[in-house]
Amino acid sequence: MIRYMTGGESHGRGLTAIVEGLPAGLFIDVDTINLVLSERQAGYGRGKRMSIEKDRVDVLSGVRAGYTIGSPVSLYIENKDWDHWQEVMSPFHVSGARVVTMPRPGHADLAGGMKYDHHDLRNVLERASARETAVRTAVGALAGLLLRELHIGLYSFVVSVGTVAISPEVLPPRTLGDKYLGRLRRVAAADPHGMNIPDARRSARAVALIKSASKRGDTLGGVFEVRATNMPAGLGSYSQWDRRLDGRLARAMMSIQAIKAVEIGDGMINASLHGSEVHDEIFFSTGKGFYRKTNRAGGIEGGISNGEEIIVRAYMKPIATLYRPLHSVDIRTRRPVRATVERSDVCAVSAASVVGESVAAVELAGAVMEKFGGDTMKELVRNYRAYVASLKRY
Repeated sequence: MIRYMTGGESHGRGLTAIVEGLPAGLFIDVDTINLVLSERQAGYGRGKRMSIEKDRVDVLSGVRAGYTIGSPVSLYIENKDWDHWQEVMSPFHVSGARVVTMPRPGHADLAGGMKYDHHDLRNVLERASARETAVRTAVGALAGLLLRELHIGLYSFVVSVGTVAISPEVLPPRTLGDKYLGRLRRVAAADPHGMNIPDARRSARAVALIKSASKRGDTLGGVFEVRATNMPAGLGSYSQWDRRLDGRLARAMMSIQAIKAVEIGDGMINASLHGSEVHDEIFFSTGKGFYRKTNRAGGIEGGISNGEEIIVRAYMKPIATLYRPLHSVDIRTRRPVRATVERSDVCAVSAASVVGESVAAVELAGAVMEKFGGDTMKELVRNYRAYVASLKRY
């Protein structure tokens, strides 16, 4: 299995992660990791901090001559804004005055303060901040490198921002060919706003909506979709609740800040339909083996991947920091106030889609390691290929 932990505060010195379980012999393409980190920072509606932070990963351990050596991999991302926060965020000698006592509705501020008995809510918001997802994105990029060696692909796109949604006719097909995937990536790359929306007209409309919200001091949420292609059947298990692949993916998505709902495949609409309209019929041909003509299940049945494309959607609420803040109560004076305003984004759905892709990569790579094992990449690839060949004989 693959395990990891992260550390660091939003305005601290930096963010760290320790990743355990990667086999020896995996080539670590740092340029690819940094590219994914830059994609997380893109998108119209991001805050001014994105012009300060140029996230790049430093690999501190577990890699030698470009390849993993089987020991834990340590990652570090510097917070360039630390220069302006040293007095406030020093581990030992705090002399700054940026005390936070006015909790934001929708944020962890008040609940975290009550839990840990903090009377300066900065102790909460610094760690609860979505800045933490930068290093999780780097971890996910590592996992994506492993999946790439097995020709398993991952990609994401934004389905909606506020009331602007992609039309069904331009959504990627549920079984995506390489030709269409290339087209999708070209559309996303050509989007001058970096919104990760595979529809240039809808992207422009989303930007207009974000501009309108910004002028009102408001924020916007939205929906993104993550897909995994070339997935073999058999990852995950029905044998125990915590081994179900859909449950693991849902937990990973819900762990992303501001995500409030997750569905696998057509999960939400399926709840209102008859079974005859929902379940994917099974077919067989000598060339394909077992297959389905639809994929409403999102590639997972009974907690196990069924060989179809895995499809996960996540629903992001609007960001909690408003420049026209909502009513709150000062935890020190108990008097009504307007909530704290911290530097923040207006809309970060495009960034969340990249983070979602990353946390999905970790779960899928972990399921791969559990299924096929191996202390080295050679062993893992050998086991994987043998299993995929056996599926064709089932």
